Amino acid sequence: MKDFLVKELVTDDFLSELKSIDFDSSYAKQVVDKYNYKNIKIFGLNAAQANILKQTALSVGTDCATPKNTITGNIVKADCILGGSISQLKKIAVKLGVQPFGLRQLGRQIEKLISATLEKKHSVQIMGILNLTNNSFSDGGMYNDYDKAVEHLNKLISDGADSVDIGAESTKPYSEPVSETEQLDKILPVLDYIRKNNIDIPISIDTRSSEVAKQSLNAGATAINDVSGLTYDENMTRIIADYGCPVIIQHSQGTPDIMQNSPYYDNLMDEIYTDLYDKISKAVLAGIKKENIIIDPGIGFGKTREHNFEILRRIEELQGLDCPVLLGLSRKSLLNMPDADNDTKDIYTIALNTLAIERKVDILRVHNVKLHKTLINMLI
Repeated sequence: MKDFLVKELVTDDFLSELKSIDFDSSYAKQVVDKYNYKNIKIFGLNAAQANILKQTALSVGTDCATPKNTITGNIVKADCILGGSISQLKKIAVKLGVQPFGLRQLGRQIEKLISATLEKKHSVQIMGILNLTNNSFSDGGMYNDYDKAVEHLNKLISDGADSVDIGAESTKPYSEPVSETEQLDKILPVLDYIRKNNIDIPISIDTRSSEVAKQSLNAGATAINDVSGLTYDENMTRIIADYGCPVIIQHSQGTPDIMQNSPYYDNLMDEIYTDLYDKISKAVLAGIKKENIIIDPGIGFGKTREHNFEILRRIEELQGLDCPVLLGLSRKSLLNMPDADNDTKDIYTIALNTLAIERKVDILRVHNVKLHKTLINMLI
C-alpha cells in the first residue's frame, strides 16, 4: 500500500492555507480560530476558581491543568495552565462571564490576551547604542570624547537608527556606579549638539539616576532607559510620570556589582513575567501612562548564559504584558566569544536577533545599526 504524504503546517497565515485547498471562502475566516492553538498560564487562583475553570474547559472539549490537590480544595493558591484553540478559549471566556468568584474578570483578561496577540501587527525598530563611557564591555572609551561621540551619533542616524540610546554609566557585570555629575558632563553636550543641529530622532537616556533623567529630559531627551526597572532611585518614577515620557523598564536580578554572583531562578520566565507585571502596575499607579512603558527582559542582568537563551526562545510570552518588548543582546557574553573583535560579534548578534524578529520582538537595541536595518529590509 502506498504511503500517504503528510506534513506539519507551521504558519501565521492559516487563512491562505485554507484557500490553497479550496475551502469554502465564505466560512474560512470563522474556521481559522479552530486551528490556532494557545497555552495560557494563569497565576494565583483559589480552589473554587481553579475547579470552575477546569470544568469550563472540559465543557468546550479542551482541558486545564491544575495542581493535584485542587479537587479537594486543599490548596491556598493554584497556578493553572489552560490550553485550547482560539475558538475554544473564546468560548471559555464567554462562559466565565456568568461564573462567580470574580471569574468574569478572568474571562475578560483571556479575551484581551487573545486579541492582543492576534491583532498585533509586527514591525521592528532599531535602537542604536551610543556609549559615552570609558569602560563599556563592547566599546568603552571609543566615544568618550565629544567629537567622536557626535561623529558616531551621526553614523547611527545615517545608518538608519529609529532611535538612539545614550548612556554614560556602564552597567556591565561588576561595574561600579558613576556619579550624576560625571554622567551629565558627558550627556548634556551631546544633547546640546542634537538641539542646535535640529536633529529629529527619539533619544533615550540610559541611566538609573532621576537627576540625570530630569536634566536630560530638560535638555531634549525624549525617553529614559532604566536598567533597574525604576528600583534604584526612588525619585525616578515621579520624574517619568511628571514628564509624561516613554520609559524602558528592565528586569534585573540584583545590581550590576553583584548580579552575576550565581544567579538562580525557580522558574525563569514566570519570575521575569511577574516582576515586570508588578513594575508596570506600580508605574501606572504612580501616574506613568501604560502606553509609555516598554519592557526589557534584561539579557545578562542577573542571568546565566542558559537563562539568556531561554529568554530568547520564549520571549513571545512577554507579549501578554501588553507593552512593546525591547531586546538587548548585542555583543553580550551569551555569544561566548570574549576575545573576538566587534565585527565577528556583530555577525553572531544578527543571527540571534533574526530569531528575535521571528518571535515578534518590537525593538532591538544594537551596536551595528546598518547590519540590522539590512536584515529587517530582507525579512519584513
